[in-house]
Amino acid sequence: MPPSSVTSEFSVERQWRSDRRSPGRWVFSHLWRYKVYILGILIGALGNAGGAAVMPLLVGQAFNAVVAQPPDTAALGLVVVLIVLSQIVRAVLQLGRNFSSEIIGQRIERDARDELYTSLIGKSMSFHDRQSIGDIMARATNDVREVNLLMNPGVNLVVGSAAFLLFPLVIGPRIHPQLVAVPLFYVAAYAVAVAYYLRKLAPATERVRRAFGQMNATLAESIEGIETVKGAAQENREIARFRGVVDAWRAAAVGQGDVESLYLPSLIFGMTMALGLLHSLLLYHAGAISVGDVVAYNGVLMFLQFPTFATQFAYPQVSSGLASARRILELMNAETSLDENKGGYAGAMRGDVTFDRVTFRYGEDERPALQDVTISVKAGQTVAIVGQTGAGKSTLTKMINRIYDVDAGCVCVDGVDVRDWDLDALRRQISTIEQDVFLFSRTIAENIKFGCPDATQAEIEQAAKAAQAHEFILSFKDGYNTIVGERGVTLSGGQRQRIAIARAFLADPRILILDDSTSAIDSATEDLIQRAMFRVAQGRTTFLITHRLSQIRWADLIVVLKQGRVVACGSHEELMRTSKDYRAIFAGDDERPKKSASLSPLSPPDWPREARRMPEVERGE
Repeated sequence: MPPSSVTSEFSVERQWRSDRRSPGRWVFSHLWRYKVYILGILIGALGNAGGAAVMPLLVGQAFNAVVAQPPDTAALGLVVVLIVLSQIVRAVLQLGRNFSSEIIGQRIERDARDELYTSLIGKSMSFHDRQSIGDIMARATNDVREVNLLMNPGVNLVVGSAAFLLFPLVIGPRIHPQLVAVPLFYVAAYAVAVAYYLRKLAPATERVRRAFGQMNATLAESIEGIETVKGAAQENREIARFRGVVDAWRAAAVGQGDVESLYLPSLIFGMTMALGLLHSLLLYHAGAISVGDVVAYNGVLMFLQFPTFATQFAYPQVSSGLASARRILELMNAETSLDENKGGYAGAMRGDVTFDRVTFRYGEDERPALQDVTISVKAGQTVAIVGQTGAGKSTLTKMINRIYDVDAGCVCVDGVDVRDWDLDALRRQISTIEQDVFLFSRTIAENIKFGCPDATQAEIEQAAKAAQAHEFILSFKDGYNTIVGERGVTLSGGQRQRIAIARAFLADPRILILDDSTSAIDSATEDLIQRAMFRVAQGRTTFLITHRLSQIRWADLIVVLKQGRVVACGSHEELMRTSKDYRAIFAGDDERPKKSASLSPLSPPDWPREARRMPEVERGE
């Protein structure tokens, strides 16, 4: 199958590639991997239909044996034995068909879920910024399940019913040449009716799947923001909002039901049975066929009942599965602006960072978040980035590890454009601690070693001690094996941030980004953490995003951003003298008590700059 051309931040080498050019091609590319089971379905379908076809023929012979004068009991006994044997064989083949179909359905669901998850992990942040988590979850769970059901019972029943369409066309003319006419009428009318039905059904099932995704998205959003909902006493409004999307989903489902109610093959089947009975009786009256032939022929026509009613259920399932496949492909085929650049530069990082006339915007129609930004940072320097809310501080640091790519200009690490780095090698050597800390619903130890899965318990504890987290972790009953809730909701803000800091310490990055990382920590704990942060920053390039003067003052370079532009650079003292924008950030600091602007006597800001650049061993640490 042709490989996907969609770029990705992360990919897994596979022995095969699905064909993503259309939903049908994609499903078939997954299906074709299991050729043995496909053969099992085909043999089982033909065997089931053949076994069913034997029945009316044998019953016709039995009928002739009974009405014969005298009755032929030997022939009747043989018919009974043949009926029993044929149905045993039919049952075994039917079991093989259903087993094969179920195996294929389950494996397609497994493979599709794995492929979708890998694709989502590989998408860039610009892609995820535009997506609703609830809708993604609906596609990754319910829509993938619908693809399974497309195969079984959907395709399973369609293939089985197709086999039942063949035998009336074969057996009818063997009884009498004219008896092929009615089965031909049914097959032709059935094909036209089904084609019309599917054309009407496809958009109806598409609306149902999309309405379900919207309902799921609304539910996820309400649950995620439940604290805000309760805090604003908006429960009734949110209930009404959710009821609206549920009603929309219900209306779409009813609309699909309306389309399904117009299933014409049921009417065609009734007409076929009437015409078949009339035709066979006319031939019997003319002496062309026997009574047994009439019984056998009308029994064969009853085969058409299975494709008529089975596919009334199967085709909506197939249509729904294809609609779900289309929604899955929308995610996997969505353009992503970043690629992993395997084979790119992957050397050991020193930490020199250069922003050269960088411009970036989040959307084509939005104003630039960064405009013509030029900054040069040497390895080991500490840079404080300050500015009012919305100035572009966090955005600037996200250019370094390629969470986003620049629209113009370039960002270089060690003189190499970050777009020319192997993305994995680049990000492994950069750690970010953000204000909104994310912790997984796993143990504390697993959260700390998330970026270093092979870390030992001793290394985990050492990192926790450096982040001033060791003591509070041991206060829990299970210590480092304590399971934290989703996003760390069972921990305080300060505890979450200290675990995130420990995670960064353990990763031993060459570039450290601290995005207001002590915002939720009390002043006493902040003093301890800042000492640890100062120690870990030695020899590393550190970017500080903060409004705390106590942290800004120990930076080697302070960069002031305003509306995405660099308006000033320098030391604290220089900027207080020369930059109006910088002074505005700290307006009134000189009149307030100095407690917030200084630390304890041993804190980094009060150490001489020369001492701050000395190795830790020389300072007796």
